[in-house]
Amino acid sequence: MEMDVYEHGVPSWVDLGSPDLDASRAFYEALFGWDFQVGPPEAGGYSIATLEGRTVAGLGPKMGPGPTVWATYVNVDDADEVAAKVSSNGGRVIMAPFDVMDVGRMGIFADPAGAVFGVWQAKSHLGAGLVNVPGTLCWNELITTDVEGAKSFYGSVFGWGEQTHEGAMTYTEWKLGDRSVGGMMAKTAEMPAEMPPFWGVYFAVADTDAAVEKVKELGGTVLMGPSDIEPGRFAVVADTTGAPFNVLALKADA
Repeated sequence: MEMDVYEHGVPSWVDLGSPDLDASRAFYEALFGWDFQVGPPEAGGYSIATLEGRTVAGLGPKMGPGPTVWATYVNVDDADEVAAKVSSNGGRVIMAPFDVMDVGRMGIFADPAGAVFGVWQAKSHLGAGLVNVPGTLCWNELITTDVEGAKSFYGSVFGWGEQTHEGAMTYTEWKLGDRSVGGMMAKTAEMPAEMPPFWGVYFAVADTDAAVEKVKELGGTVLMGPSDIEPGRFAVVADTTGAPFNVLALKADA
């Protein structure tokens, strides 16, 4: 699906801060077929990944200590206004909004439980120009220790509603009107105790089992699955730098 515009409150971009950019580019090129456009010197090594000539994700150098992770960015009309809402609703401003050359304005925040996310106020860079097809972003999901607190926070910051599905595993869909824009679930006892609340990313694949085998062949690791879920078949994997992400083969009607 080609994207030419994002509404306020819709996740629009993901990127990875990598400790080894060459290794990361090689891994994702082989796994997803991405090409890379390396930015100008003032971009500090940041690369834009493309597929079929459309932007799909970003890779840049890792900044500072901590785990290597994929970051989720939510499209917003006014990053500074969102920063104020984050602060007034118990969140934390990690990086106050700033201009990224002439491509957009961004900020980095944490919700009250500690899950980190970014916002993107687009200028010349829209975000992901291709989504929901193999090799592209198809879902963003919050794992949290405070589901009810997250509902209040993100509702106040982005205007999200929610629809919760009860069952063997309770799952919440984030909603903008009647449109689903992401998901949320409580951290489970099976997850590592040291794992903090976080926003995870899902990339669509044509065949989850084949993608898992390719991850292993490329030197990555399989953390969970493959398993069948309502939208399709997924697995949790990690690349060669240890960055975790999900792969999902969507059902035809998902």
